[in-house]
Amino acid sequence: MNFFDKLREYGKTISDIENSVYGNKKDYLEIYERNLELEKEIAERTNELNIANKRMLTLQHIWEMMNSARPLESVLETIVNSLQGELGYLHSTILRVQEDEKGKFMSVIAEADNSVIKRVNNIIHIPMQMRRLKYLEDSAYAKALNERRIIQVKDISEALRNIIPDLNEENFTKVMSGMRSKAIIMIPLYSRNKAFGLFCVFSSREELADSELDFLTIFAQQIEMAITIAALFQEVRDQAITDGLTGLYNRRYFEEYIAKEVTRSIRQNQPFSVIGIDLDFLKKINDEHGHAYGDLAIKTVAEVLKSNARSIDIPARMGGEEFNILLPGIDSAGAMTAAERIRKAIEVRELDVIGNITASIGVATFLEHSDSLDELLELTDQAMYQSKRNGRNQVTIAKPIAETSWQEVAVNTFLDILTKHNVPIENTLLDDLKDKLVSIKEQSEMPKEVLYSVADMLTKTYNPLHEQGAVKSKVLLASSLAKRFDLPKDEIDKLRIAILLYDIGNLMLPKEILQKATPLTDEERSFIKEHPLIAARDILKPISYVQDIIPIVEHHHENWDGSGYPMNLAKDEIPITSQIILIVDAYFALTEHRPYRAKLSPLEALIEIKKETGKKWSEALVQEFVTLIEHDIK
Repeated sequence: MNFFDKLREYGKTISDIENSVYGNKKDYLEIYERNLELEKEIAERTNELNIANKRMLTLQHIWEMMNSARPLESVLETIVNSLQGELGYLHSTILRVQEDEKGKFMSVIAEADNSVIKRVNNIIHIPMQMRRLKYLEDSAYAKALNERRIIQVKDISEALRNIIPDLNEENFTKVMSGMRSKAIIMIPLYSRNKAFGLFCVFSSREELADSELDFLTIFAQQIEMAITIAALFQEVRDQAITDGLTGLYNRRYFEEYIAKEVTRSIRQNQPFSVIGIDLDFLKKINDEHGHAYGDLAIKTVAEVLKSNARSIDIPARMGGEEFNILLPGIDSAGAMTAAERIRKAIEVRELDVIGNITASIGVATFLEHSDSLDELLELTDQAMYQSKRNGRNQVTIAKPIAETSWQEVAVNTFLDILTKHNVPIENTLLDDLKDKLVSIKEQSEMPKEVLYSVADMLTKTYNPLHEQGAVKSKVLLASSLAKRFDLPKDEIDKLRIAILLYDIGNLMLPKEILQKATPLTDEERSFIKEHPLIAARDILKPISYVQDIIPIVEHHHENWDGSGYPMNLAKDEIPITSQIILIVDAYFALTEHRPYRAKLSPLEALIEIKKETGKKWSEALVQEFVTLIEHDIK
């Protein structure tokens, strides 16, 4: 191969190499360009994924809040702030469309807390949340709501003028000069297929992407769900705290509210009053005209209470024909004025068929009549029943417990037991006893004979051999014995009440055991020993104003040597009043007939009592008791 041939061969080789290098370079460039495009697409997809994740977290956050017990306003405020903070919108707000006698209007019920709204509120002076916003039927707001579709408004100026047309030009210019929003996205909100309002989002972007539209639609659906859940919760709450017949608050709500009022009253040293109302002759109305008219009478009283109550008062139906009104910050004088106004308003209402109705009313004031809530409510009850006993259709102010006679306490206690406790007494007798107690008229001294008669009749239900008049004799004997120990008057009054109540627990024991003619078994005897606890804890404990009577009743079977029941107290651990009841009860048991023995004479009974000196009772108690009895039988 000559020189030129080799040269041509070398040139060809170089050319081939150059072509190969160029071809590879082209391939490399294409790969590089494709990698750049791929990296860009990955970045875009990553950004989209981040946005989707943020949106998902926001929706999850909303769902968690909707399943909490937070109020709707609080949930919505958090929602609008989440949208702004996590997804980069400039501002968001929720508008509610409402209607009153002046027509439709809008109000802000939630708005994001940011510099945008703060700046606007500073300029317009009256904050957006405090304004009645205009609702124009030809505005974008109305169009979005009526057509149930999302509308994007780019003319921020027009949107603002539509809702605040009275904003002066200077302030309007200041608001618009600092506005960075390029568009308002208006999303309609519906709850249970009824128009609720609008969810408005202020965006720095003029265009609305399809993915963004989809997200805002889902977001709005979550807001709608939160509104619906809150509305349902409010309905359930209203049903739980209101009376179905009258629309007043129910007993449960009243009791919860008044407990809070006690705390406030004590903290501020400010009284509050309770007015108790009892519709007169409801049973007669039901019997003569039917329950529909009875309900009409009850609803009429409720209407009077609503129309006479202040916005802060709490009128409630406590059950049946009884109502209470809580008057925060009102003393007894103010409460008496309010009560009399209510009484007159009820009296002048004339109903179809029924005619006029009346009510008996009682008034008591916290910190004035009592500083105990239970006691206050009992005093209100007592005053109300006093109005009923005195002829109905009148108002009675409560007496403080210190001024209430022991007979009044006893009468009200018996009424409470017979009315509110499920004592096993035949209905006819139960009604008769209640009528006797209710019929007692207010006198300078309450007629004790009726009280003693009721106690005798109750005792006879579980002890047929009980002698009429024995209760009175027990009270007189116990009082005389207490005076020999120089007990103060209030302790003697407690003893008198306790004498009437100490065996009340026997009402709950089986008659076959109480009236058994043969000796009791150990099991039956242990059953009998339960009656002081039944009386003290099951029957008397719920009655607030006899709490200081309970220890006397509870320990009236304790023996001096500690062998008694229910707590095996001994000697001076036993209240002296309980010791007196024990010896008086034993004496009358010995001098009355029993299924298993004949009655003893007074002297024979004293002999038996003396045998138990140092065991059942102290020597001092026996000595005073024997002296007292011997003096009476001489």
